[in-house]
Amino acid sequence: MSILGKIFGKIFPSARADTPPAAAGGSLSPEEAAAATAASEAAARAAGAAGAASAGMAEVDVKALLDDMASKNSQKLNWKTSIVDLMKLLDLDSSLGERKELAKELGYTGDMNDSAAMNIWLHKQVMNKLAANGGKVPADLRD
Repeated sequence: MSILGKIFGKIFPSARADTPPAAAGGSLSPEEAAAATAASEAAARAAGAAGAASAGMAEVDVKALLDDMASKNSQKLNWKTSIVDLMKLLDLDSSLGERKELAKELGYTGDMNDSAAMNIWLHKQVMNKLAANGGKVPADLRD
């Protein structure tokens, strides 16, 4: 299962199962589509609390969802600027190896040994992918 697919699976509620998100510029693999539509119960509850989940095509308010998750997390996580904190908030492995794998999935062409630059790029790309696939993401988190 792809790392991006795991991220989608944590953010998009199961109510979207009838319309799996498509990656910008192409379709997700079957594994990514399955992960993207199989949201955890916690994410679905959080999305419901944020007022984002209802009909199959309802837009997910990513900021509200993640802010809600962060408010319930014992750690102070800066998910708005840190890919590491975003992955931790979603209860995903945020190790350098996993981030390098995510960078490969998303087509990163920079120096993977410059983890600071890669992390900034990854965060923007993930936010852009979420926005392109039904997520309501503020512009300042995308560009």
